[in-house]
Amino acid sequence: MELEGKKALVTGGTSGIGREVAKQLAALGAEVYVSGRDAARGAETVSEIEDAGGTAHFVAADLADFDAIGKLAAEVGAVDILINNAGIFSFAPTPQETLEAYQAMFDVNVRAPYFLTAALAPGMAGRDGAIVNVSTMVAELGMGGSSAYAASKAALASLNRTWASEFADAGVRVNTVTVGPTETGGSESMGEDEKAFVRGLTKLGRSAEPSEIAAAIVFLASPRASYVTGANLAVDAGATTILA
Repeated sequence: MELEGKKALVTGGTSGIGREVAKQLAALGAEVYVSGRDAARGAETVSEIEDAGGTAHFVAADLADFDAIGKLAAEVGAVDILINNAGIFSFAPTPQETLEAYQAMFDVNVRAPYFLTAALAPGMAGRDGAIVNVSTMVAELGMGGSSAYAASKAALASLNRTWASEFADAGVRVNTVTVGPTETGGSESMGEDEKAFVRGLTKLGRSAEPSEIAAAIVFLASPRASYVTGANLAVDAGATTILA
């Protein structure tokens, strides 16, 4: 299989897009480590992968806790593939944003992938390593009420370009997937009017299934994307083409 002998870590891998990424990587032969805060969902994810013939492990980690980042890297050890998928969001007009919410988003969406990449990328040297960061179309569109969340994900996209340069000599590819509206557990907190508005920004007029987003992430992590690094792949049904 395409990823036989490869080891992957998927943060936020117990639900939504991350879970689908873990399943698809395992189906291609990778040994997959999924991290998350919910042990029950972690066990379900591992069981689902193993029932399908794959190999998976769950590592509990709350990436809002700085110490948990290093512990996660140490427990998993050297990897070939890192998927920086874990993320949190909240929406509020800038004057109403709280320091707690602002700090939480930057801790999980920026600090965690930054220091996890710093810990694991050097060990990918000579292993045809691949890092994929998960961003959002909100970082590109300038949507009202999304200032802190959008800024945190825009920071991740900026890091993507820097990391692609920094780690190129070691043979490590670094790419980002910018995600459009997706039917995940997180979207359940949105009202129907909000969901309809976001769907209306896409050219296809619908939200994605997590498996559709995961397929793009897995492509960038695979040898099929061996000549792709520093890219930001929009998987958003054309929503961000209005910027062109």
